[in-house]
Amino acid sequence: MQFKIAALLGDGVGPEVATEAIKVMEAVGKKYGHSFKFQHGLVGGASIDAHGVALTDGTLKMCRESDAVLLGAVGGPKWDDPKAKVRPEDGLLALRQELGLFANLRPVKVLPMLVNSTSLKPEVIKDVDLMVVRELTGGLYFGQPKKRWQTPEGRKAVDSMLYSEQEIERIVRVGFEIALTRRKKLTSVDKANVLESSRLWRQVAMEVAADYPNVELDHMLVDACSMRLIQRPSQFDTIVTENTFGDIITDEASMLAGSMGMLPSASLAGIPKGKSSKAFGLYEPIHGSAPSRAGLNMANPIATILSGAMMLRYSFALESEAETIEKAVITVLEEGFRTYDIMDEHKTKVGTKEMGDLISDRITRN
Repeated sequence: MQFKIAALLGDGVGPEVATEAIKVMEAVGKKYGHSFKFQHGLVGGASIDAHGVALTDGTLKMCRESDAVLLGAVGGPKWDDPKAKVRPEDGLLALRQELGLFANLRPVKVLPMLVNSTSLKPEVIKDVDLMVVRELTGGLYFGQPKKRWQTPEGRKAVDSMLYSEQEIERIVRVGFEIALTRRKKLTSVDKANVLESSRLWRQVAMEVAADYPNVELDHMLVDACSMRLIQRPSQFDTIVTENTFGDIITDEASMLAGSMGMLPSASLAGIPKGKSSKAFGLYEPIHGSAPSRAGLNMANPIATILSGAMMLRYSFALESEAETIEKAVITVLEEGFRTYDIMDEHKTKVGTKEMGDLISDRITRN
């Protein structure tokens, strides 16, 4: 089978980690007889430098004509001026909105060989295996009005958390569908004791639950959820929440796995229904561009490599191929190889390229 993939390598360490993900996907393609054709485009700061905008119409068109999108990371101090009219993140937000990528999936799984890579007690993070489903195109990041203005009393600014019942229903359905493939437990996270949008969120979630009698639904306020993620993270199976809450708690949850360099993500334009369904998506690590480490062969590529595995699973319905990547990652970690961010005593430290080579080699050999 042949698949067309838009490769937007981004800024900072983005090109380095994405290059390793491409290498690993090509190894899987060769093993299973698939052809992955990567077309390259610019996004974020790289696009600003080259074209004056964070995302060009040409790059957006290329993404629309592809089967999926692989993204490195965007941003950096070079473009981080609060007064700037164009920011690297504008390109990422535009991709999400223009491509209809409303559902962000972020799995958090603590691997046994990495229990000592976090600052939490091993008994707390043991057996953690959860999925956060985050709404991606609504809420504070996109709601109107959104503006800043000057008054006689000083500067003011406003952002609006706006949600329709249709937006809530479709992301909650993604949560239920994902829960069906896991342990059949869904936690809906909101702030219904304060926010009107959250009260609507909770009401719609309860209505959708009627279509999923085999899934246990509970509700949790976002502050309580943030606490429980540190206190008893293993209690969670699948979490569904709105844009801003999801952004914050997924970064918090990433520390359970020891490093942001371990966690992939998928942003989907459709509702995944079973292992045979396909949804257009953009796949990226949850970490940032880490410009201070760019070009040093230091960054952990595993999150981006596992994002490639998610692409195979959710956009191409290639479950065996996705599992092959995931097993190769586990094998390399079991053999004691580590990048700097997950380094432990008596392990072998390797760089970005070497980690990609090791994982590709295990795919080829096994």
